[in-house]
Amino acid sequence: MTEIRKRSVIVAGHKTSVSLEAPFWEEIAAIARSRGQSIGALVSEIDGRREGNLSSALRLFVLDELRRRVGSGES
Repeated sequence: MTEIRKRSVIVAGHKTSVSLEAPFWEEIAAIARSRGQSIGALVSEIDGRREGNLSSALRLFVLDELRRRVGSGES
């Protein structure tokens, strides 16, 4: 079973906690690095266009990014 990690992030000027499985946090960190962003900046970007809860939006974002990479042949 995958460990759930809770992180505090600032979204729209407010501190909030988000719980995600460790592999999702790892991928969010990698995506943020590849974009030259902090994790907080990336989470805020995702939050600004989400529907539903933030944890689900983050998981769907990671899934979309991975699908995009596979479709474009990136690794």
